[in-house]
Amino acid sequence: MFKAKSTNASNREWRRTRYVPKRKHCHFCSEKETVDYKDPAKLRRYISDRGKIEPRRRSGTCAKHQRALAMAIKRARHLALLPYVPAHIHKMGGVGVHD
Repeated sequence: MFKAKSTNASNREWRRTRYVPKRKHCHFCSEKETVDYKDPAKLRRYISDRGKIEPRRRSGTCAKHQRALAMAIKRARHLALLPYVPAHIHKMGGVGVHD
């Protein structure tokens, strides 16, 4: 026959608490800065090494500034201030590095 599992103190010792990461705060809200497509050095922080726009959960921006940030990155790419593909990132030695 099957034996019912007991919930005694020894079983509770093995349970682990779930890891909750520290909440990130929006850089643009805390510093009272605006998102500007003409500043590729600031936008470089929000682009991965693969050339993708970082998601909110990773960058820590609020929803309002994430939308503005995505639009600014797309505009900067269109004006060739930022690269579209990772091949250009590796060739240039980084994101947004122009001489």
